[in-house]
Amino acid sequence: MTVRAAIIGCGLIGTKRARALTGAGAEVVAVHDVDAGRAKALAESIGPAVLVADSAGAACAHGVDIAVVATTHRALAPSAIEAIEAGSHVLLEKPGACDVDELRGVAALAVRDGRQVRMGYNHRFHPSFLEAHRVIASGDFGRVMNIRARYGHGGRLGYEQEWRADRALSGGGELLDQGVHLIDLTRSLVGDVSLAFSELATSFWATQVEDNAFLALRAESGAFAWLHASWTEWKNLFSFEIALERAKLEIEGLGGSYGTERLTVHEMLPELGPPVTRAWEWPRPDESWAREVDDVLGALDGQPTVGASIDDGIAALAIVKEAYSR
Repeated sequence: MTVRAAIIGCGLIGTKRARALTGAGAEVVAVHDVDAGRAKALAESIGPAVLVADSAGAACAHGVDIAVVATTHRALAPSAIEAIEAGSHVLLEKPGACDVDELRGVAALAVRDGRQVRMGYNHRFHPSFLEAHRVIASGDFGRVMNIRARYGHGGRLGYEQEWRADRALSGGGELLDQGVHLIDLTRSLVGDVSLAFSELATSFWATQVEDNAFLALRAESGAFAWLHASWTEWKNLFSFEIALERAKLEIEGLGGSYGTERLTVHEMLPELGPPVTRAWEWPRPDESWAREVDDVLGALDGQPTVGASIDDGIAALAIVKEAYSR
């Protein structure tokens, strides 16, 4: 039976999700956005029968199996609640809410109504991370000892006027924007973590929110992670290094302006010295959105998943809340 989907929030991410759903064989039957013109444009790009609804609940009111919620941060949790109350499962874009207590409320409602909520952390589905998981799980190079990661961009003219810089809409700055991806990726590799250190700075942009976030996380497994997310990188950057007992994994790039995605494995020799180095590159367009949608649709059928659950989203936001409270 064809999965029926609704898109709540018709901007860049909602549009990517709509394309991924149709590519997976789902039928997008309704859309909603606070900007009615944007919703109409997405609906017309999908097909003539797509409903342009005046609310998230209305978009999910007619037999919608799953709703993609891809709004500004402030509207994420309320829109997810509307979708669940209308009977839909939800793919909820990161960070899921402005505050962890909001997301816990979504989780409680989903349990009450027997609905699934999956979190939109698409970076888990980049091929470099899928391969890194395989290498780590093999045990060939021992346990993860530490992680060092950087993720950043430089904004654009007028960035300080956009919704991400408005605390009322975003709930926070770069920590909620890109930093949560680093937290989630770290947790996906080493398990549960606690916050050891945080420093949030507004260094350049004239905003009420941080443009740089520095975090140190301590994993229950014994691993340690040093993370930096930045709106002052100027040249878009993604770098994620994983030190194991007998190898180092380096992930660079996400495609597009972040550069070609690449995984390099430096294998330590018994006598030490220069390592044996192997590298893989993925110059193709970003397929993480499609892979994540496949994973989410599989979850609805009870299949094993590698994507983020709402519990993963809650864990990441708990770290964010603690960092903001220090």
